[in-house]
Amino acid sequence: MSLCSPYALGATLYMPATRPDILDVVSGDRLPELRSLVVCLEDAVSPNDVQFALSNLERLLKNMHAQGGRSVQRPMLFVRPRDSKMAAILNDWPLIGLVDGFVVPKLTLRNLSAWESAVTNPSIVLMPTLETHDVFQPAAMAELAQALRGEFDQRIIALRIGGNDLMGCLGLRRSRTKTLYSGPMSYVISMLAGVMGAAGFSLTAPVFEQLSSPALLDEELELDIAHGLVGKTAIHPSQIAAIHSALAVRIDDLNSARCIVEESAPAVFKFNDAMCEPATHYKWAQNILERAKWYGVRQEATETGLGLAELMH
Repeated sequence: MSLCSPYALGATLYMPATRPDILDVVSGDRLPELRSLVVCLEDAVSPNDVQFALSNLERLLKNMHAQGGRSVQRPMLFVRPRDSKMAAILNDWPLIGLVDGFVVPKLTLRNLSAWESAVTNPSIVLMPTLETHDVFQPAAMAELAQALRGEFDQRIIALRIGGNDLMGCLGLRRSRTKTLYSGPMSYVISMLAGVMGAAGFSLTAPVFEQLSSPALLDEELELDIAHGLVGKTAIHPSQIAAIHSALAVRIDDLNSARCIVEESAPAVFKFNDAMCEPATHYKWAQNILERAKWYGVRQEATETGLGLAELMH
């Protein structure tokens, strides 16, 4: 098993496992711009439809196998089991290797060991979702981060922030006119970016559920990126292009990052009227270069930098 870059996720579209057209999306025919897809067996499927959803997923895997299995042209495919017991069953399916990974719903320190026991297939990577009451407690998140540094550490491509479930814990729903950062989730996202980010984990942003407010989505995406989040859950294909566009890097940032990672870079230098210090900015520069690799340059701009060789006074 080798982990792909978390920036490969981009806009992650969720689809209920009951949908009859999943194969069209998985094959890349329906949404060629899509980078990652989650087939959900949890919240998006009612208890009465679970068996049908499982049969539909099994049919999907058989059809994928008949078409030649994995393809580099298709989006990354994740399955979201209902719980660790269902995950243990899926883990042993003969064709489960056609799936890139599992999304772990409602991960906590209390159920971590059950998930570790359930998902033993070495080909499956993991995207745990942080969406329970524990998430509001920094100490609990620090403890979870330390626990994840064990066996799961080498299998986690990213942690997902479950915004709707976390708002539900507070009896709230996001505003139609403001970004998620205008309420309690601003604290939660900032805290998770600090606690989990410092532990070495990448995080993806919560879903934006107002389909009639593209300008507000763009505003929220700017804040997602400012918090270091590497992708965003999408609930509709119309959101894919906006998410990928926001993940593209600005040319000034790209040029600055290239200078910072140069072996010959001075300890401190000025570029584009800003101080660059490789000792502290190196990881940021690596992230910018990785984003550019997957999403390219966001806009063209005339470089005003004074060059790598000019030292700060």
